[in-house]
Amino acid sequence: MTDRAALGGRATRRLLLSAAARPLSTTVVLLVVYFLAPLDGVGNLSAVFMLVAGVLVVVAVAVWQIRKVMGSQYPAVRAVEAAAATVAVYLVGYSTLYYVISGTDELGFSEVLSRVDALYFSLTVFATVGFGDIVATTDATRAVVSVQIVGNLILLAVGIRVLTGVVQWRRRQRENPPVPPSGG
Repeated sequence: MTDRAALGGRATRRLLLSAAARPLSTTVVLLVVYFLAPLDGVGNLSAVFMLVAGVLVVVAVAVWQIRKVMGSQYPAVRAVEAAAATVAVYLVGYSTLYYVISGTDELGFSEVLSRVDALYFSLTVFATVGFGDIVATTDATRAVVSVQIVGNLILLAVGIRVLTGVVQWRRRQRENPPVPPSGG
C-alpha cells in the first residue's frame, strides 16, 4: 500500500500543507533577516571569508536536512522540504554576499546593488537566465559569480542524487525493518 493510500485524503492534504508551510516559513524568516540585518558595516569582512562561511552554512543545513529525511516517515515529502530549505539558504546567502560586495566595491557590478537587486541577481544566476541588466565587472566579482555557478551545478546534481538515494534507502528500511538478534 502506498503512503498516500494509507493516509487518506484529509491526512494527505494536512501532510502536504505542512510540508509546504515549513520551507515557506523558513524562506520568509530568511528574507526578513536579509532585509532587516545591518549589513552596511560588514565591509571589512573579506568576500572570501563570507563565501567560505556561507558554503559551510549551506553544507550544515543540507546535512541536517538529510538527517531529517533519513528519519522521516514520509521521506519523499521531507526531501522536497529539504531541497526547498537548502536552496533558500543558498540563495539568500549569495544575495547577502553580493550586497556586501557591492557596498564595499562600487565597481564590482555594473551598478551598486540594493538588497532587492542582489537577490534578483542571485536568482538570475541560479536560474541561469542571466538577463544582462546586472553584470559582474571585476575579476573578483566574476570569480564569486563563477563559484556560485559551479555551486548551482553541484547543489542541483549532487543534491538531487543524494536526496533521491536517501529517500530510496529510507523506503527500503521501512519496508524491511531490521530484525533484532535473538538472544538465545
